[in-house]
Amino acid sequence: MRKILLLTSVFALLLAVSCKKIDQLLTFYIDDTENIKVAASSPLGLNMLSPVAVPTQSSQKFANNNTSADLVKDVSLSKLTLTIADPNTENFDFLSNIEIYISTSSNDQILLASLSDIPKGAQTITLKPTGAKLDSYIKASSYTLTTKASVAKLISKDITIRSDSRFKVTADPL
Repeated sequence: MRKILLLTSVFALLLAVSCKKIDQLLTFYIDDTENIKVAASSPLGLNMLSPVAVPTQSSQKFANNNTSADLVKDVSLSKLTLTIADPNTENFDFLSNIEIYISTSSNDQILLASLSDIPKGAQTITLKPTGAKLDSYIKASSYTLTTKASVAKLISKDITIRSDSRFKVTADPL
């Protein structure tokens, strides 16, 4: 009886370890970096910043991870960080909140991430992802990021913000 319990326990442990290893093999990340411009002439209040087109190069990224678009099961945003790129003396004090939306030519615009309480003096902020299912957006040849921001104080110079996003992809292998 002890041998059966021991064998059952060992089998269960091996199965759990194997499943975890397989799960790790099917999950990878896609990182994208884009620049967003905030014009010095931006009025106070809610502003819609110029949309930014992002080529996904997803078929190549899927191939690099031994999968393809038709084998992708799930895509979600795991992290979106904004950093003041220029001028490097600026911080995010000019914003009171920010929302970033994603869309494609065949998919509606949905909220990707946001942050409502911008910390004072910060040159880098991390937005809160919505957890939206993004499969069709990342599988597309490109997507568009649209930014809505509440400007809290006048901006004397144009500001360039670098957007670093990380998407978690789960897919079956080829």
